[in-house]
Amino acid sequence: MASNDVSALTDFHGPMRLFPLPNVVLYPFVTQALHVFEPRYRQLTADALAGDRLLGLGLLRPGWEEDYEGRPALYPMACLGKIISEEQLEDGRYNIQLRGLSRARILQEVDSGKLYRCARVELLPDSGLPGPQTNQSLRRQLLEALPLWCRGHQDVLNLLRQVLKSNMPLGVVSDIISFALPLAIEFKQELLAESEVESRARALAHFLAENQPPGPAGLSQKFPPDFSSN
Repeated sequence: MASNDVSALTDFHGPMRLFPLPNVVLYPFVTQALHVFEPRYRQLTADALAGDRLLGLGLLRPGWEEDYEGRPALYPMACLGKIISEEQLEDGRYNIQLRGLSRARILQEVDSGKLYRCARVELLPDSGLPGPQTNQSLRRQLLEALPLWCRGHQDVLNLLRQVLKSNMPLGVVSDIISFALPLAIEFKQELLAESEVESRARALAHFLAENQPPGPAGLSQKFPPDFSSN
């Protein structure tokens, strides 16, 4: 993690600005492009840019459509991220790049006096690191599963192979793979909710081995993904 990101986490005391979305799960160390157009999230973005540049991306629970303009329910685990680049358009909309920094468990929402929601959160670092043999075994299992899930996308397969063979911690590797592959959004959220590295990597490896990718083309999303609109 870059030194300025470490500083951002050290200096973070909350509350966390909440940016709920129905179709995006962010992980630490990956970057998501966002197109921000709703007034409440334009206000959130402006406040973040004027301050610490931090906000939390959270996934809306099923049924969110009934109360989207209000306060639809969120899953309790979100990801604190930092805006690393931004473009403000003439009409006030934003294009931003958000880099994940840390898992963040939502403890309680607080009244911010703003159009957007805020919450007290607990930042959760990775725990439950596997021993060397288990680490290598899990990396091998993930390597073996990648060709099927990246079928037709040799460039992504090569990139993820490099990630797995690198010195990156297994927790980071698992998150990058989870972000890149076309997993069900609910399962992506389950992986975000798991802060123990061995359990997370084992769950991911088991899922990839026991399931088929959606559709005949294997990997269905661009990596890195395109902009997601709020």
